Amino acid sequence: MSQTIKEIKSKLKDVHSISELERSEYNNDARKGVQTAILQRRKQLEKEQVLLDHYQKMTEFENNILEENQDALICGIDEVGRGPLAGPVVTCAVILNKNHHFTGLNDSKKLSAKQRHLIEGQLLNDVYAYAYGYASVEEIDRINIYEATKLAMHRAIEGLAVTPTHLLVDAMTLDIDIPQTSLIKGDARSVSIAAASVLAKEHRDQYMRDLGEKYPGYGFENNVGYGTQQHLDGIKKYGVLAEHRKTFEPIKSLVN
Repeated sequence: MSQTIKEIKSKLKDVHSISELERSEYNNDARKGVQTAILQRRKQLEKEQVLLDHYQKMTEFENNILEENQDALICGIDEVGRGPLAGPVVTCAVILNKNHHFTGLNDSKKLSAKQRHLIEGQLLNDVYAYAYGYASVEEIDRINIYEATKLAMHRAIEGLAVTPTHLLVDAMTLDIDIPQTSLIKGDARSVSIAAASVLAKEHRDQYMRDLGEKYPGYGFENNVGYGTQQHLDGIKKYGVLAEHRKTFEPIKSLVN
């Protein structure tokens, strides 16, 4: 008795490469439902291969470091929140486990909120070490956003339970006695920086959602502090908060 189409669909899930799919006995099954199932599985495998190829490309910098020192503790560092009118700048330092593989990991800006949340959960459950670093609104106003970002990055590194042996930093150079590589658009080029990007983004977004509950009317839960119309309208209606950056326009003009 031949297998049902439903049974074949189930068995095709155990086929994990296109070459294996092409060797499958089911290719000889002329039923339209079977051929449709094979085509669908092929498309899934092609999509998975694209993600795998991209992930492997994003491990290039890490692999080069590990070739020189297989025991290296490589730390990716990224920030989120340099542009908003309100809230801290948040950074994250991440050391991935040696046999890491987080399918779909990418620059947090290229991921949907659902994808970020899913990957955040995977990362928090399976990284070697991670820590967050903050720079407050007061620090941003006092030393400028660039210096505050570096300060927050230092704090994230200091917060790690272990000391990394090499830093991969997104577009910044830190004054620190640890070998480092600064990568322009590093969150799209390095899995370590991408991981830091996702964790920092999710962490700061939650901070701003909590702030939105504390201060309704500014839309922090939606704009995470950026200068959207709702946010600007909220400032006009309810005033400037302690969480607003006083050196950023239009806040600067309102307080002077």
